[in-house]
Parts: sequence; structure tokens; C-alpha cells
Amino acid sequence: MKAGKIRLLAITTAALVLTTTAVQSSQAATKPAPFNAGPVKIALVQNSGAGDYFQQWTNGAKKQATAVGFEMQVYDAQADAAKQATDMETAIGSGVKGIIVDHGNADTMCPGINKAIDAGIPVVVYDNDIRKCAPRAVFTSQSDEALATAVLGQAVKDLGKNKTVGYVNVLGIAPLDRRHLVWLKITKAQKWTQKFFVGKFTNSVATDNAQLVDAALKANPKISAIFAPYDELAKGTISAIYQNKLQSKIKVYGIDISNADIDLMTKAGSPWTATAGTDPNAIGAGVVRVMALKLAGQQASTVVSFPGVLITAKFLKTNKIKNMDDLRAKLPSLSMSKAASADWIPSVTF
Repeated sequence: MKAGKIRLLAITTAALVLTTTAVQSSQAATKPAPFNAGPVKIALVQNSGAGDYFQQWTNGAKKQATAVGFEMQVYDAQADAAKQATDMETAIGSGVKGIIVDHGNADTMCPGINKAIDAGIPVVVYDNDIRKCAPRAVFTSQSDEALATAVLGQAVKDLGKNKTVGYVNVLGIAPLDRRHLVWLKITKAQKWTQKFFVGKFTNSVATDNAQLVDAALKANPKISAIFAPYDELAKGTISAIYQNKLQSKIKVYGIDISNADIDLMTKAGSPWTATAGTDPNAIGAGVVRVMALKLAGQQASTVVSFPGVLITAKFLKTNKIKNMDDLRAKLPSLSMSKAASADWIPSVTF
């Protein structure tokens, strides 16, 4: 190789290095404060329940937090409202830049949420309707009305009018309250007769509600369907139906989707006919992105709603879907990667 060519190659290589460095610097510069100055500390104050839904939600939140540049401390009260309020106080005093509140009760959490905001700490809340008592916080949720409307719309197609039905729900929990309102409208419009309404929220929702539904079915075996608008309630309902050998006579309609739910829905002879839901991983990630936008001054709205989809047992079986990975492949919209995002926020996959 001639000396001139060697010099030209060296100059070209140096130029490429400088260009790459400049691009990297430019990309780094586009990351807004406070993310352009190292890890940003936030807290996740949870009140989780039983089942893999919460595990997947937290997995998505953690994965997105790492990708965006958060250092996230997780507190989980595990169905203890008083402990969640205490965890909130701890988070406020820990020096974090923002706090995410996942589930819980408005009555116990609003005082702490308002205290945090008064102290200059932004708060993003998921599935705990604090809009009346803490309106300055960002309220995020699945579109519970849309989810309930979708799955009950399928029930209407399957059942028709003038049917006897059962209902398993727990009022006083924000998303379940919103789904309840849709249930009331549908039952009235379809002239369904509700033979029983049972349900309670505990650390073992499926097991404890199976006992309640078992007793209700023994008193009211001749019903066409049961609406259980939370997957742990649906699991308990299905268990009771099997105990009473009514799986060929009663259809179950739920809300939420997870690996365990898919397994139950695709089981031969399963009464679980349809559900509506979002990917829990994607929801957890989406809520973290809302916090990132809030801290960057790019989240103006105080209400964010994540869309869901209708999923039938027939769809799962026809497409040979065995788990959430299979479902994401068939329904890419579940990823919600474009929801509550910006070009400087890295997308994550599950």
C-alpha cells in the first residue's frame, strides 16, 4: 500500500471516530434533565395481591426503570393498606425525585400523596383513583370501562337476553368499581337476572373466593354465566365450578390476562370463555415512562389510560397460544411501546 493511501485511510478513520463521538455526544445531549446527570432515584410504593399479574407488572416496571435511567426502590405492602401508607412516608423521606404508587386505597394513600407533592416530589398513581382527593398527582389506569365493555359484549353475543347470571366482585377497589358500573348497565339492558353477588379481597383471593362461589353455586346451580372482573376472582370461580361439576353448563367471563390465565382458558372443557386485558409487563413499563415524562416536564395531562384487548378462549386455542410470549406475537398491540413515550426513552420488550 502506498504512503498516500495509508495517510488517506488514517484521516478517514479518524474522521469516522470523530463523527461517531459527535453523534453519541449529540444523542446524550438530547436526554433531558434530570436524566442527563446520572441515575435518578425514585420509589415504587406497591400494594400487590396474589397471582402472577403483579409479578409481571413489577417486572415490566423494573425493566423500563433500568432502561430509562432510574434507580428504583420497591416497597410492597402485600394487601396491607396501613403498611402501604407507612411505606409512602418512608419513600417521602428517602430523598427520591419521584414516587409511583401502585394500587391501594385512596383513603389511606391520598394524605401521603399530597404530602409528597407539597414537598416537591411528583407522584404517579396506578389503579388507585385519587382524582378527587389528590388531583395534582398523575392518575394512570387500564381503561376499565373499555375492558368490561369488551368482555361483556362477548357475553351478550354468547348468551343473549333474559339469562340468569352470577357475579363475583369486590367493591371499594377503584378498577373493580369502574367495571361494576358497566356490569350494571349490561345486566339492565340485557334483562339478565343476577342470582348472586359474592366476593372478598384477601391475600389468597382465588382460594378464598372459591369457597364463596361454591356456596353460591350450591344454592343457585342453574345459571348461564358468571362475570368475575379480576383474574384471581375468575380463578376462584372456575375452581368452584369444577367442584360442582358445572363446567359444561356455566360460562365464565373475566378481566386480565397472564400465563396462568392462558393455561386455564386453554384447558380442555374450561368454562373460562373470554377475558379482556393488557400485558401486565407493558403496563408496568408504561407507568414508569409516565414518571420519566413527568420528571422531564413533558407530561402535561394528569390522566393516562392504557388500552386493552378482548381475548377469547377460541382465539387462544385456534392460534395455539400457550403463554404471554405467544400472545404478544399474535397481538403486537399488547406491547404499548408507543403509549406514554418519547424518542429519548428506550423501549423495552418482554
